[in-house]
Amino acid sequence: MSKLIASAGVATLLAGSMVVAQQRERLPAECRQEIAELCRGAEGGFRSCIRSALPKLSDNCRKAIGERGSSAPPPAGTRELAYGADPKQRLDLLVPANVPRAPLLMFVHGGGWSIGDKRTGAGVKAAHFTAQGWAFASANYRLVPTATVEQQAADIASAIAFARAHAAEQGLDPDRIVLMGHSAGAHLVALVGTDPRYLAAAGVPQSVVKGVILLDGAGYDIAGQMARPGNPVGLMYDAAFGKDVARQKALSPTLHAAAPNVANWLILPIDRRDDSKAQSEGLAAALRPAGAVAEVVRVPGESHGSLNKGLGEAGDFATGEVDRFLAQLPR
Repeated sequence: MSKLIASAGVATLLAGSMVVAQQRERLPAECRQEIAELCRGAEGGFRSCIRSALPKLSDNCRKAIGERGSSAPPPAGTRELAYGADPKQRLDLLVPANVPRAPLLMFVHGGGWSIGDKRTGAGVKAAHFTAQGWAFASANYRLVPTATVEQQAADIASAIAFARAHAAEQGLDPDRIVLMGHSAGAHLVALVGTDPRYLAAAGVPQSVVKGVILLDGAGYDIAGQMARPGNPVGLMYDAAFGKDVARQKALSPTLHAAAPNVANWLILPIDRRDDSKAQSEGLAAALRPAGAVAEVVRVPGESHGSLNKGLGEAGDFATGEVDRFLAQLPR
């Protein structure tokens, strides 16, 4: 009976958790039991525990969580392309019909740097933005603990370089690219957009990235976020960034916001989340004196997961803000 109660508690937790709110399929029994044993009696309860416990789970369990929701087929015409040798170095690309040299919107998923998949929630985004004349790519990247955050940012830069190198055959404009990321993905695209070393190492001129769109990230000043009393995702941040404050600062987009940066930013924190709002305002405040245009728009009535899930849906507030931002970018 105790195992049944634990499994039910895990299922309820996962349905409402920040990192797996969009995933409804049932986890394998071994993974449910693993989570139950890890989080039984944890201070703050199951919900607080699972937000921090992902890095402690086995590789198989993290894989099962990360790939849930990714089984939905992508829109017709989507091509899966390899931008590197690792199985995670893949992107899905959908190009609009009858748009020569389409500008590219590249999306980077979240998942606490340790889980996630390029197809989760990407289909509605791809359909919406290709209808607006944008090519849409959703990129996977190597995950913690197998890879470091530095390698993840390098993966994003490599995916951009790959898209540019194959622009002619794929029907893309190699000099009009916008990055968009959710949660941990927001941190990664913000890092690539502020620390010029990643694009430079991949041979990508920073000027070709015309804008960056951030969806409810709270990790732009990593050291500051990790120092917050009672940080509910402390273990997740520890696994990704470690205890070395110098490394935490080196991976903080806010602390790289002195020029040069990508020139145009739209930052969308959800209105109900204080840490995301504070981190977003802090990043924008650091970008503006360096010459970037950085707008922060608080998104009402959404959760961390629903903001990402609903992007691309008709009538969605955040989608309207993204459409406006894209329309005003320089061509």
